[in-house]
Amino acid sequence: MQATILFGHGSSDPAWRIPIDKVAQTMLSTDPEALVRCAFLERTVPDLATAVAELVHQGVTQITVVPMFLGLGRHAREDMPLLVSHLQAIYPALYFRLNPSVGDEPEVIALLARIARSGRPATRACP
Repeated sequence: MQATILFGHGSSDPAWRIPIDKVAQTMLSTDPEALVRCAFLERTVPDLATAVAELVHQGVTQITVVPMFLGLGRHAREDMPLLVSHLQAIYPALYFRLNPSVGDEPEVIALLARIARSGRPATRACP
């Protein structure tokens, strides 16, 4: 059984997670049988270890971790692989796949460029 974890940075502002939750909801709307969870590095629950433990309890044998980072900073380059390696040591029978950060995906870059040049009216002016 396969699952996907959308992994974000996290924030003390609860509204911060809404876009990631919407991605999970969209995935479920196209495939109601999909196992999709959100997890966060800090300040937002659940963390990655908790999400993985829940999925293992459900019988999942493969987990794809999708880093929902636009920037490719230290968290994406260094922390994520270490977290996944640590979890692999805890769950040696579990297969983990760590995808590239979404900000490194050509489709995401093209979509952001299209939105930026779309000429949509601003919801508020920049200071």
